[in-house]
Amino acid sequence: MTTPPITPNEPTASTPPPPTLQTAIESNLRYLYKDVTRLADISAPSLILHPADRNLTTPPRAPLQGLPAALDHELSLVAATDNTLAMDVESVTVSRDGQWGCVMGRLRAGRRSRDEEEEEGGFETGFCGVWRFDGMGRAVEHWENAGDAAGLGEWLRLSAKEGGEQGVKGERE
Repeated sequence: MTTPPITPNEPTASTPPPPTLQTAIESNLRYLYKDVTRLADISAPSLILHPADRNLTTPPRAPLQGLPAALDHELSLVAATDNTLAMDVESVTVSRDGQWGCVMGRLRAGRRSRDEEEEEGGFETGFCGVWRFDGMGRAVEHWENAGDAAGLGEWLRLSAKEGGEQGVKGERE
């Protein structure tokens, strides 16, 4: 069972001291990377998302503006992987003032076979997500970085063709 995001609170006589903003952000990032569709749980409505494939097109892909666009991007990515997307976190670093965060790990995805028992034709690469937070610990900007962004884009396009799906929304062909 996963725990919901942590929000720093004022302590009372019967409660332990609140988490620092830094530890709350770290917990929230670990919570998010277990299921990227939880983006709205930790983000400000004005979130700006810089997709991993932003520099693979000419001109470069513009950042996604607002939480609805960013969440739609994440939901589309999960759907394009046939719900097999996994973000295995190896480390989380948050600046002492809580303004910046960095999450590093491995991104894995694989198309499920027709019998749903095992994944086939999978993809894996390293990732480094860079985050900027407001004074309340809400994500206001995120830069997706995949070790092999071009390979991920190609794998998603091929998977979409094989599965008859559309791929990631907003992705340029």
